[in-house]
Amino acid sequence: MPSPAKYAPSAERVLLGLIGAGIQASLTPAMHERECQAQGLRCLYQLIDLDELQLTADALPYLLVSAEHMGFVGLNITFPCKQHILPLLDQLSKEAEALGAVNTVVFRDGKRVGHNTDCGGFAEGFRRDLAGVATDRVLQLGAGGAGAAVAYALLGEGVRTLLIYDVDLQRAEALAQRLMRHFPAADIAVANEPATAVSAVQGLVNTTPVGMAKVPGTPIGASLLRPSLWVADVIYFPAETELLRAARALGCRTMNGGSMAVFQAVKAFHAFTGRYADPDRMRQHFQELCGRVA
Repeated sequence: MPSPAKYAPSAERVLLGLIGAGIQASLTPAMHERECQAQGLRCLYQLIDLDELQLTADALPYLLVSAEHMGFVGLNITFPCKQHILPLLDQLSKEAEALGAVNTVVFRDGKRVGHNTDCGGFAEGFRRDLAGVATDRVLQLGAGGAGAAVAYALLGEGVRTLLIYDVDLQRAEALAQRLMRHFPAADIAVANEPATAVSAVQGLVNTTPVGMAKVPGTPIGASLLRPSLWVADVIYFPAETELLRAARALGCRTMNGGSMAVFQAVKAFHAFTGRYADPDRMRQHFQELCGRVA
């Protein structure tokens, strides 16, 4: 079997892909292709949708080998593969190792290098969209791959007490234990149920898939929200989830998943190409795309 194509950051042609389930509405391909075009690169970004292919995360070994041999520069990774992919990689960035989750894989010099750009992406969006909010006590819903990145970002942005709720309490416990090693001064705990926890916090972040177009609904009862609460959601399709709509109706400050989507893509673009994306240009393009699909 021939050796996989090697990463060439100066190449004029860039072949990328996204592996995940139910990703047909993803705007990531268009963002990368447009930014490449603006920088004089030719980019083809392929969706590798597990639902469409009738596959599960168990197909990751095959998909990675196929991508390598077809000359992919790298892949973005999304639900439900961000943690399943870990044992298939050769190296992890500092963030990916700390979080135990990968959303970007670069094929470089015959190795698979895993990165996590979700963390920095959420942090940048948080600083821009929710500047000045109280961060003493925050409740996060979800402890999966996206949840790990967001929790790390929240603590890095100064959250003092982080409560984590997940329907899988063992997963929430594992994330809390991992975070404690990196943020020993913070108070990190698992919430047994969100209804009581939300009454004692200043901010609420949803990192679960509940609210996506394919998983409608709210991850917590809208009646539990109050005007003094700020609410963030990592979902960007739809841009306004049912949770955010209810929060805005009460006058809460909110942040949708668009900011995280844009800024994680900015960081992934650099990992793939070695070039720096223009964040304002990418954000403007993202907003244009949202208007077309609304």
